[in-house]
Amino acid sequence: MTITPDSKTYGSLLAAYQPKAIASEDEYNRVLESIENLMARGEELSPEENSLLELLSILVETYEDSQFPEEASSPQAVLLHLMEARGLKQVDLVEIIGSKGVVSEIVNGKRSISKAQAKALGEFFNLSPALFI
Repeated sequence: MTITPDSKTYGSLLAAYQPKAIASEDEYNRVLESIENLMARGEELSPEENSLLELLSILVETYEDSQFPEEASSPQAVLLHLMEARGLKQVDLVEIIGSKGVVSEIVNGKRSISKAQAKALGEFFNLSPALFI
């Protein structure tokens, strides 16, 4: 059941918090602190406070997306991570994607992973082959 916030009460909260687009690290930290204070109250939040919490969270997410963009991992980086996580060495991939030389070139970023190799790696790691292309 969704409870509609009271516009007068919500307006008072907005006046007190004065939320706006975050433009600096200080503002970011201030908004995070406000979010933490609201969240610390848990289930006791009014519908108006819940709406404010949602708005502040959107502002933080927007700031974080602009300041800390996520970079897609390269297929080589994905492969290296999986090898490390599973304790694999280059020799362990020879039967999956080719000769020692081919594996070495892929691991060292000197050769791209082919579609056939991506498919084989996907099957071996039980992941989507798209991660390796």
